[in-house]
Amino acid sequence: MRNMKRYRRSGNMNCMSHGALRRSSSHRAHPFVCRFCVEKKKKKASSVRFAAMSVQAVTAKMAEVELKDVAAAAATVEPSPVTTAPNPVKMPQASAMKRPDPQQNGGEAFVNCDGTVAEAPRMKKIQFADQKQEFNKRPTKISRRSLSRSISQSSTDSYSSAASYTDSSDDETSPRDKQQKNSKGNADFCIKNIKQADFGRREIEIAEQEMPALMALRKRAQGEKPLAGAKIVGCTHITAQTAVLMETLSALGAQCRWAACNIYSTQNEVAAALAEGGFSVFAWKGESEDDFWWCIDRCVNVEGWQPNMILDDGGDLTHWIYKKYPNMFKKIKGIVEESVTGVHRLYQLSKAGKLCVPAMNVNDSVTKQKFDNLYCCRESILDGLKRTTDVMFGGKQVVVCGYGEVGKGCSAALKAMGSIVYVTEIDPICALQACMDGFRLVKLNEVIRQVDIVITCTGNKNVVVREYMDRMKNGCIVCNMGHSNTEIDVASLRTPELTWERVRSQVDHVIWPDGKRIVLLAEGRLLNLSCSTVPTFVLSITATTQALALIELYNAPEGRYKQDVYLLPKKMDEYVASLHLPTFDAHLTELSDEQAKYLGLNKNGPFKPNYYRY
Repeated sequence: MRNMKRYRRSGNMNCMSHGALRRSSSHRAHPFVCRFCVEKKKKKASSVRFAAMSVQAVTAKMAEVELKDVAAAAATVEPSPVTTAPNPVKMPQASAMKRPDPQQNGGEAFVNCDGTVAEAPRMKKIQFADQKQEFNKRPTKISRRSLSRSISQSSTDSYSSAASYTDSSDDETSPRDKQQKNSKGNADFCIKNIKQADFGRREIEIAEQEMPALMALRKRAQGEKPLAGAKIVGCTHITAQTAVLMETLSALGAQCRWAACNIYSTQNEVAAALAEGGFSVFAWKGESEDDFWWCIDRCVNVEGWQPNMILDDGGDLTHWIYKKYPNMFKKIKGIVEESVTGVHRLYQLSKAGKLCVPAMNVNDSVTKQKFDNLYCCRESILDGLKRTTDVMFGGKQVVVCGYGEVGKGCSAALKAMGSIVYVTEIDPICALQACMDGFRLVKLNEVIRQVDIVITCTGNKNVVVREYMDRMKNGCIVCNMGHSNTEIDVASLRTPELTWERVRSQVDHVIWPDGKRIVLLAEGRLLNLSCSTVPTFVLSITATTQALALIELYNAPEGRYKQDVYLLPKKMDEYVASLHLPTFDAHLTELSDEQAKYLGLNKNGPFKPNYYRY
């Protein structure tokens, strides 16, 4: 022992069972075992023997319990009795076993030193129930219902603007076959469900907060009523943002009748709110082609109401009036058009000498083209693709067909997310811009086999034809960001050898005989408004431009505008932009008299000539 103490003091205790101290090579020269290790081994052996005895006792006791009459035990509330020691003592952790008793609904039993089993105190059972409630807070059907109502009634009643609320009981019946009235007894509308009006009103109120220019215009011009006497028939996307525009036009004195320009973009709850507010709205999400033209006709062909202004998006309304009711143009003062497709149709009519009223090209106004087409699409392309496909953009190979303002926005967004972006273009100026922006300019047939996503932004027809889709890789996503559904040849896919499989709303898998499939979004229609939403603030710019164009055409003196297509005056473009600057707490610099004279400008604008390219 003296040696052991000496080694312990020197830090060189060489116990053959004690591995903590190894600071000397003399460890192997003194192979004795210290008393601490001997005592530890004795305790360990004792505990192992006692544990074996305890397990045998519990096993025997459980066998006795299982032989009891189960039916008799179930008839009583209290658990079946077990043999209890006269003075049960809970042993230390090392020499007592605790295990659940299956006969006691989660209670516990203790093994005594003599091998008997003691029933756990009732307090332990109550604590276990409390713990279960604390850690598994899953309300029952009744409590879940009451909880959802107590949190917020609106949380169960509000719906995302991305996908309109639908009542399953209404889906089987076409709105054309329903008789609906609003709270004032008016039935001059056709929508999905008038009961959704409260939800739509909330959507409109949210949109108003992000449309400062329209609200300012409504406040400034409300007293003057510049559209008093105007009867506007409109065909646009019926969304919360359009509703703010319609209510602004109404506040400025106009009467409005409205239809949708896209069969998938209507927000049903917003249409219901407009109908409840007295607007004649004819639209619902998921119209058929026949429904689409029927709704436009109901807007135009009504006894005792003659439109004198047209607000169009895509040219379908203008086309329908020319085709069915050409005499109406005798009283129409002008057309306001906001899409590439619609403007193209107007220029065709003008060139052919068939345009019999003045038309305002809003699409090519600076505030529409440089903001809605570019910034709106830059954000909404990602939103539409994510909501429909959950695709990850990093590393994906994408081809964007067309490098106009829409194509520029889409390409920039996808590049920023890490995608490899190719661009196709027919215009050498736009093509050079794409190259300077860091995109590779290609022909579609050069990359069609390898790309993961194909996006059309041209406004043309048959950009992606069946030949290209036959060569696409398995899982390729195909979508359109142009207004019309002509860019992707969807009709060529409706053949017997191809199988269509609807996997989500507005998402179809088109399957080839060999198992290859492509993912077609919105059946080739406008992706962002069909499958998601668009930024409200950007639409405020476009809607304000539309409102000012209507005011300008309606109040223009005789002879100012001839039967031709015009751009919005530069002064109005600048006014629209100025109405949005306070949102950013932005402060414009004012020219001094000397500076204005030097530049040859009016201090109040316009600041750029019409030929200036922003």
